[in-house]
Amino acid sequence: MSTQVLDNPVINRIDLNTIKKKKINIAIFGHGNVGSHLVNQIISSKEEISRRRDLELNIFAIANSKTVLLQQDGLTKNWIDEKIESGKEYNPEEVISFAKTNNLQNLILVDNTADASFVRNYSNFVENGFHLVSSNKIANTLDLNFYKDLRQKLTSKKRQYLYETNVGAGLPLIDTIKLLHLSGENITRIRGVFSGSLSYIFNTFSEEDKPFSAVLNSAIHKGFTEPDPREDLCGNDVGRKLLILARELDLHNEFEDISIQNLIPKDLRKVSKEDFLNRIQELDVPFQIKKKNQSKYFVFRYVADLHGDLSKETGALLDVSLVSVPKNSMLGALKGSDSIFEIYTESYGDNPIVIQGAGAGAAVTARGVFGDILRISDKEN
Repeated sequence: MSTQVLDNPVINRIDLNTIKKKKINIAIFGHGNVGSHLVNQIISSKEEISRRRDLELNIFAIANSKTVLLQQDGLTKNWIDEKIESGKEYNPEEVISFAKTNNLQNLILVDNTADASFVRNYSNFVENGFHLVSSNKIANTLDLNFYKDLRQKLTSKKRQYLYETNVGAGLPLIDTIKLLHLSGENITRIRGVFSGSLSYIFNTFSEEDKPFSAVLNSAIHKGFTEPDPREDLCGNDVGRKLLILARELDLHNEFEDISIQNLIPKDLRKVSKEDFLNRIQELDVPFQIKKKNQSKYFVFRYVADLHGDLSKETGALLDVSLVSVPKNSMLGALKGSDSIFEIYTESYGDNPIVIQGAGAGAAVTARGVFGDILRISDKEN
Protein backbone atom coordinates (compact mmCIF):
# COMPACT_ATOMS: atom_id res chain seq x y z
CA MET A 1 0.00 0.00 0.00
CA SER A 2 1.50 3.34 -1.05
CA THR A 3 1.24 6.61 0.76
CA GLN A 4 0.51 9.75 -1.20
CA VAL A 5 1.72 13.12 0.05
CA LEU A 6 -0.63 15.88 -0.99
CA ASP A 7 0.81 19.22 -2.02
CA ASN A 8 -0.94 21.49 0.45
CA PRO A 9 0.07 25.08 -0.34
CA VAL A 10 -0.86 26.19 3.17
CA ILE A 11 1.18 23.51 4.93
CA ASN A 12 4.13 23.69 2.54
CA ARG A 13 4.38 27.45 2.31
CA ILE A 14 7.48 28.85 4.08
CA ASP A 15 7.11 32.29 5.56
CA LEU A 16 10.56 33.74 4.99
CA ASN A 17 9.95 36.36 7.67
CA THR A 18 9.78 33.62 10.33
CA ILE A 19 13.26 32.27 9.53
CA LYS A 20 15.58 33.37 12.30
CA LYS A 21 18.54 35.25 10.92
CA LYS A 22 21.98 34.98 12.46
CA LYS A 23 22.53 38.09 14.57
CA ILE A 24 26.05 39.51 14.80
CA ASN A 25 26.59 41.94 17.67
CA ILE A 26 29.34 44.49 17.08
CA ALA A 27 31.14 46.87 19.45
CA ILE A 28 33.08 49.57 17.60
CA PHE A 29 35.81 51.57 19.33
CA GLY A 30 36.95 54.67 17.49
CA HIS A 31 34.59 56.71 15.32
CA GLY A 32 36.91 59.18 13.61
CA ASN A 33 37.31 59.07 9.84
CA VAL A 34 37.53 55.28 9.47
CA GLY A 35 35.11 54.46 12.29
CA SER A 36 32.36 56.82 11.17
CA HIS A 37 32.62 55.58 7.58
CA LEU A 38 32.37 52.02 8.86
CA VAL A 39 29.27 52.67 10.98
CA ASN A 40 27.52 54.38 8.09
CA GLN A 41 28.51 51.61 5.67
CA ILE A 42 27.08 48.94 7.98
CA ILE A 43 23.84 50.84 8.62
CA SER A 44 23.27 51.59 4.92
CA SER A 45 24.01 47.95 3.93
CA LYS A 46 22.05 46.18 6.68
CA GLU A 47 18.90 45.48 4.71
CA GLU A 48 20.73 44.20 1.65
CA ILE A 49 23.01 41.97 3.76
CA SER A 50 20.00 40.65 5.66
CA ARG A 51 18.29 39.77 2.38
CA ARG A 52 21.29 38.20 0.66
CA ARG A 53 23.15 36.51 3.53
CA ASP A 54 20.56 35.95 6.30
CA LEU A 55 22.73 38.06 8.61
CA GLU A 56 21.55 40.75 10.97
CA LEU A 57 24.37 43.16 11.78
CA ASN A 58 23.73 44.94 15.06
CA ILE A 59 26.10 47.65 16.33
CA PHE A 60 25.30 47.62 20.04
CA ALA A 61 28.21 49.82 21.18
CA ILE A 62 29.99 52.81 19.65
CA ALA A 63 32.77 54.47 21.63
CA ASN A 64 35.64 56.88 21.46
CA SER A 65 38.22 57.59 24.14
CA LYS A 66 35.71 59.55 26.24
CA THR A 67 32.18 58.19 25.90
CA VAL A 68 30.19 55.16 24.77
CA LEU A 69 26.65 54.71 23.47
CA LEU A 70 25.15 51.31 24.34
CA GLN A 71 21.97 50.21 22.56
CA GLN A 72 20.84 46.60 22.65
CA ASP A 73 18.81 46.95 19.45
CA GLY A 74 21.57 48.73 17.55
CA LEU A 75 22.43 52.12 16.14
CA THR A 76 20.28 54.11 13.73
CA LYS A 77 21.39 56.53 11.02
CA ASN A 78 21.10 59.29 13.65
CA TRP A 79 23.77 57.65 15.82
CA ILE A 80 25.98 60.75 16.03
CA ASP A 81 23.21 62.89 17.57
CA GLU A 82 22.14 60.01 19.81
CA LYS A 83 25.67 59.56 21.11
CA ILE A 84 25.99 63.27 21.82
CA GLU A 85 22.73 63.14 23.78
CA SER A 86 23.06 59.77 25.53
CA GLY A 87 26.75 58.84 25.48
CA LYS A 88 28.37 58.31 28.87
CA GLU A 89 31.83 57.93 30.31
CA TYR A 90 32.91 54.31 30.53
CA ASN A 91 35.63 51.74 30.77
CA PRO A 92 35.88 48.82 28.30
CA GLU A 93 34.75 46.32 30.96
CA GLU A 94 31.29 47.94 30.92
CA VAL A 95 30.85 46.99 27.24
CA ILE A 96 31.60 43.36 28.12
CA SER A 97 29.14 43.52 31.04
CA PHE A 98 26.44 45.02 28.81
CA ALA A 99 26.84 42.16 26.33
CA LYS A 100 26.57 39.60 29.13
CA THR A 101 23.59 41.24 30.81
CA ASN A 102 21.67 41.35 27.53
CA ASN A 103 22.76 37.84 26.51
CA LEU A 104 24.29 39.06 23.25
CA GLN A 105 25.86 36.33 21.13
CA ASN A 106 28.20 36.28 18.11
CA LEU A 107 30.29 39.15 19.42
CA ILE A 108 32.87 41.14 17.46
CA LEU A 109 35.12 43.88 18.84
CA VAL A 110 36.23 46.37 16.16
CA ASP A 111 39.20 48.60 17.00
CA ASN A 112 39.51 51.64 14.75
CA THR A 113 41.58 53.61 17.25
CA ALA A 114 45.30 54.31 17.11
CA ASP A 115 45.50 53.83 20.87
CA ALA A 116 48.43 51.82 22.22
CA SER A 117 46.77 51.35 25.60
CA PHE A 118 43.43 50.09 24.25
CA VAL A 119 44.98 47.01 22.65
CA ARG A 120 45.83 45.77 26.15
CA ASN A 121 42.08 45.06 26.47
CA TYR A 122 42.06 42.59 23.58
CA SER A 123 42.79 39.56 25.74
CA ASN A 124 39.91 40.34 28.11
CA PHE A 125 37.47 40.72 25.22
CA VAL A 126 38.63 37.40 23.73
CA GLU A 127 38.27 35.77 27.16
CA ASN A 128 34.65 36.95 27.16
CA GLY A 129 33.74 35.60 23.75
CA PHE A 130 34.59 38.42 21.35
CA HIS A 131 36.24 37.99 17.98
CA LEU A 132 38.63 40.80 17.03
CA VAL A 133 38.76 43.00 13.93
CA SER A 134 41.26 45.85 13.85
CA SER A 135 42.55 48.61 11.63
CA ASN A 136 44.80 49.55 14.57
CA LYS A 137 48.31 48.20 13.81
CA ILE A 138 49.70 48.46 17.32
CA ALA A 139 48.71 45.04 18.67
CA ASN A 140 50.65 43.37 15.87
CA THR A 141 53.77 45.47 16.43
CA LEU A 142 54.16 45.29 20.21
CA ASP A 143 56.74 42.98 21.73
CA LEU A 144 56.73 39.34 20.64
CA ASN A 145 55.57 38.12 24.06
CA PHE A 146 52.32 40.11 23.76
CA TYR A 147 51.96 39.01 20.12
CA LYS A 148 52.30 35.31 20.97
CA ASP A 149 50.21 35.43 24.16
CA LEU A 150 47.29 37.00 22.31
CA ARG A 151 47.38 34.32 19.63
CA GLN A 152 47.50 31.56 22.23
CA LYS A 153 44.42 33.06 23.88
CA LEU A 154 42.62 33.28 20.53
CA THR A 155 43.38 29.63 19.83
CA SER A 156 42.27 28.43 23.27
CA LYS A 157 39.00 30.38 23.05
CA LYS A 158 38.45 29.52 19.36
CA ARG A 159 38.18 33.17 18.41
CA GLN A 160 39.38 34.92 15.25
CA TYR A 161 41.49 38.04 14.85
CA LEU A 162 41.38 39.70 11.41
CA TYR A 163 43.39 42.79 10.46
CA GLU A 164 43.58 42.89 6.67
CA THR A 165 43.62 46.70 6.73
CA ASN A 166 46.78 46.87 8.86
CA VAL A 167 48.80 46.87 5.63
CA GLY A 168 47.45 48.08 2.30
CA ALA A 169 44.08 49.40 3.50
CA GLY A 170 41.52 47.41 1.49
CA LEU A 171 43.97 45.39 -0.64
CA PRO A 172 43.94 41.58 -0.21
CA LEU A 173 47.56 41.47 0.94
CA ILE A 174 47.74 39.80 4.35
CA ASP A 175 45.34 37.02 3.31
CA THR A 176 47.49 36.34 0.25
CA ILE A 177 50.70 36.16 2.29
CA LYS A 178 49.03 33.94 4.90
CA LEU A 179 47.80 31.50 2.27
CA LEU A 180 51.17 31.34 0.54
CA HIS A 181 53.01 30.77 3.82
CA LEU A 182 50.56 28.20 5.18
CA SER A 183 50.64 26.29 1.91
CA GLY A 184 54.40 25.86 2.29
CA GLU A 185 55.44 28.39 -0.35
CA ASN A 186 58.88 29.81 0.45
CA ILE A 187 58.53 33.59 0.37
CA THR A 188 61.98 35.04 -0.27
CA ARG A 189 61.31 38.78 -0.29
CA ILE A 190 58.54 41.34 0.11
CA ARG A 191 59.15 44.83 -1.19
CA GLY A 192 57.03 47.82 -2.08
CA VAL A 193 55.60 51.25 -1.44
CA PHE A 194 53.47 50.73 1.67
CA SER A 195 52.29 54.31 2.32
CA GLY A 196 49.62 55.98 0.21
CA SER A 197 50.62 59.42 1.47
CA LEU A 198 54.33 58.97 0.74
CA SER A 199 53.42 57.38 -2.59
CA TYR A 200 51.57 60.54 -3.60
CA ILE A 201 54.33 62.82 -2.32
CA PHE A 202 57.20 61.13 -4.17
CA ASN A 203 55.21 60.27 -7.30
CA THR A 204 54.34 63.97 -7.60
CA PHE A 205 57.76 65.30 -6.57
CA SER A 206 59.48 63.04 -9.11
CA GLU A 207 57.20 64.05 -12.00
CA GLU A 208 56.52 67.74 -11.41
CA ASP A 209 58.82 70.73 -11.21
CA LYS A 210 57.67 71.84 -7.77
CA PRO A 211 59.47 72.41 -4.45
CA PHE A 212 59.10 69.57 -1.98
CA SER A 213 57.19 71.85 0.44
CA ALA A 214 54.58 72.61 -2.23
CA VAL A 215 54.05 68.91 -2.88
CA LEU A 216 53.80 68.22 0.85
CA ASN A 217 51.26 71.04 1.29
CA SER A 218 49.21 69.57 -1.54
CA ALA A 219 49.22 66.16 0.15
CA ILE A 220 48.13 67.76 3.43
CA HIS A 221 45.27 69.67 1.80
CA LYS A 222 44.08 66.57 -0.06
CA GLY A 223 43.88 64.72 3.26
CA PHE A 224 46.53 62.15 2.31
CA THR A 225 48.75 62.74 5.35
CA GLU A 226 48.21 62.55 9.09
CA PRO A 227 47.28 65.90 10.72
CA ASP A 228 50.96 66.16 11.63
CA PRO A 229 52.69 65.00 8.42
CA ARG A 230 55.82 64.11 10.37
CA GLU A 231 53.99 60.92 11.39
CA ASP A 232 54.24 59.93 7.72
CA LEU A 233 57.67 61.40 7.01
CA CYS A 234 59.40 59.74 9.97
CA GLY A 235 58.79 56.30 8.42
CA ASN A 236 57.58 54.57 11.59
CA ASP A 237 54.18 53.74 10.13
CA VAL A 238 55.78 52.05 7.13
CA GLY A 239 58.12 50.24 9.53
CA ARG A 240 55.18 48.88 11.53
CA LYS A 241 53.56 47.56 8.35
CA LEU A 242 56.79 45.83 7.37
CA LEU A 243 57.06 44.25 10.83
CA ILE A 244 53.48 42.93 10.57
CA LEU A 245 54.32 41.17 7.30
CA ALA A 246 57.54 39.76 8.77
CA ARG A 247 55.61 38.25 11.66
CA GLU A 248 53.08 36.71 9.27
CA LEU A 249 56.04 34.65 8.06
CA ASP A 250 56.78 33.56 11.67
CA LEU A 251 59.91 35.71 11.79
CA HIS A 252 60.98 36.74 15.29
CA ASN A 253 61.55 40.44 14.74
CA GLU A 254 60.93 43.42 16.98
CA PHE A 255 60.35 47.02 15.89
CA GLU A 256 63.90 47.89 16.98
CA ASP A 257 65.24 45.55 14.30
CA ILE A 258 63.99 47.78 11.48
CA SER A 259 66.36 50.20 9.77
CA ILE A 260 64.20 53.27 9.07
CA GLN A 261 65.27 56.39 7.18
CA ASN A 262 63.64 59.39 8.86
CA LEU A 263 62.95 62.05 6.22
CA ILE A 264 62.55 64.88 8.74
CA PRO A 265 65.63 67.06 9.40
CA LYS A 266 66.81 66.65 12.99
CA ASP A 267 66.09 70.24 14.00
CA LEU A 268 62.43 69.88 12.90
CA ARG A 269 61.66 66.60 14.66
CA LYS A 270 60.82 67.94 18.12
CA VAL A 271 59.30 71.34 17.39
CA SER A 272 55.55 71.84 17.62
CA LYS A 273 53.35 70.87 14.70
CA GLU A 274 52.63 74.55 14.02
CA ASP A 275 56.35 75.40 13.94
CA PHE A 276 57.04 72.50 11.61
CA LEU A 277 54.29 73.53 9.19
CA ASN A 278 55.61 77.10 9.21
CA ARG A 279 59.12 75.85 8.40
CA ILE A 280 58.51 73.15 5.80
CA GLN A 281 60.32 75.24 3.17
CA GLU A 282 63.49 74.11 4.95
CA LEU A 283 62.91 70.72 3.32
CA ASP A 284 63.18 72.17 -0.19
CA VAL A 285 66.94 72.49 -0.57
CA PRO A 286 67.97 69.00 0.63
CA PHE A 287 65.30 67.29 -1.50
CA GLN A 288 66.13 69.42 -4.53
CA ILE A 289 69.80 68.38 -4.19
CA LYS A 290 68.72 64.71 -4.10
CA LYS A 291 66.62 65.24 -7.21
CA LYS A 292 69.43 67.02 -9.06
CA ASN A 293 71.88 64.21 -8.30
CA GLN A 294 69.48 61.49 -9.43
CA SER A 295 70.21 59.57 -12.64
CA LYS A 296 68.11 60.35 -15.71
CA TYR A 297 64.89 58.32 -16.06
CA PHE A 298 64.95 57.44 -12.36
CA VAL A 299 62.35 58.45 -9.75
CA PHE A 300 62.11 58.47 -5.95
CA ARG A 301 60.08 55.93 -4.01
CA TYR A 302 59.89 55.41 -0.24
CA VAL A 303 60.32 51.65 -0.11
CA ALA A 304 59.91 48.97 2.55
CA ASP A 305 62.00 45.85 1.97
CA LEU A 306 61.85 42.51 3.81
CA HIS A 307 64.75 40.41 2.61
CA GLY A 308 67.61 38.20 3.78
CA ASP A 309 67.19 34.56 4.75
CA LEU A 310 63.46 34.42 5.46
CA SER A 311 63.64 30.68 6.11
CA LYS A 312 65.25 31.40 9.49
CA GLU A 313 63.34 32.97 12.39
CA THR A 314 66.08 35.57 12.91
CA GLY A 315 67.45 35.75 9.36
CA ALA A 316 65.43 38.66 8.02
CA LEU A 317 66.58 42.17 7.22
CA LEU A 318 63.97 44.93 7.43
CA ASP A 319 64.75 48.22 5.66
CA VAL A 320 62.65 51.33 5.08
CA SER A 321 64.29 54.04 2.97
CA LEU A 322 64.02 56.53 0.14
CA VAL A 323 65.43 54.89 -2.98
CA SER A 324 65.86 55.83 -6.62
CA VAL A 325 64.32 53.33 -9.07
CA PRO A 326 64.03 53.17 -12.88
CA LYS A 327 60.98 54.99 -14.17
CA ASN A 328 59.97 51.96 -16.26
CA SER A 329 60.07 49.52 -13.29
CA MET A 330 56.93 48.42 -11.44
CA LEU A 331 57.78 50.66 -8.50
CA GLY A 332 58.75 53.52 -10.80
CA ALA A 333 55.50 53.34 -12.79
CA LEU A 334 53.36 53.84 -9.67
CA LYS A 335 50.81 56.68 -9.92
CA GLY A 336 48.77 58.84 -7.55
CA SER A 337 48.48 57.57 -3.99
CA ASP A 338 48.51 53.87 -4.88
CA SER A 339 50.47 51.32 -2.88
CA ILE A 340 52.29 48.40 -4.45
CA PHE A 341 53.56 45.15 -2.94
CA GLU A 342 55.96 42.76 -4.68
CA ILE A 343 55.96 39.26 -3.18
CA TYR A 344 58.89 37.12 -4.34
CA THR A 345 58.70 33.36 -3.83
CA GLU A 346 60.81 30.34 -4.61
CA SER A 347 58.25 29.00 -7.08
CA TYR A 348 57.75 32.28 -8.97
CA GLY A 349 61.48 33.07 -9.13
CA ASP A 350 62.31 36.55 -10.42
CA ASN A 351 58.68 37.29 -11.30
CA PRO A 352 56.94 38.57 -8.17
CA ILE A 353 53.28 38.40 -7.30
CA VAL A 354 52.20 42.04 -7.50
CA ILE A 355 49.34 43.53 -5.53
CA GLN A 356 48.61 47.17 -6.32
CA GLY A 357 45.82 49.64 -5.68
CA ALA A 358 44.45 52.29 -3.36
CA GLY A 359 46.52 52.03 -0.21
CA ALA A 360 45.01 54.88 1.74
CA GLY A 361 41.72 56.58 2.49
CA ALA A 362 39.16 56.32 5.25
CA ALA A 363 36.38 54.92 3.07
CA VAL A 364 38.67 52.27 1.54
CA THR A 365 40.00 51.24 4.96
CA ALA A 366 36.48 51.11 6.42
CA ARG A 367 35.37 48.87 3.56
CA GLY A 368 38.27 46.54 4.34
CA VAL A 369 37.28 46.41 8.01
CA PHE A 370 33.69 45.69 6.93
CA GLY A 371 34.99 42.79 4.86
CA ASP A 372 36.74 41.32 7.90
CA ILE A 373 33.51 41.61 9.91
CA LEU A 374 31.60 39.73 7.22
CA ARG A 375 34.27 37.00 7.03
CA ILE A 376 33.94 36.34 10.74
CA SER A 377 30.14 36.59 10.56
CA ASP A 378 29.95 33.92 7.87
CA LYS A 379 31.84 31.46 10.10
CA GLU A 380 29.78 32.06 13.25
CA ASN A 381 27.18 29.46 14.21
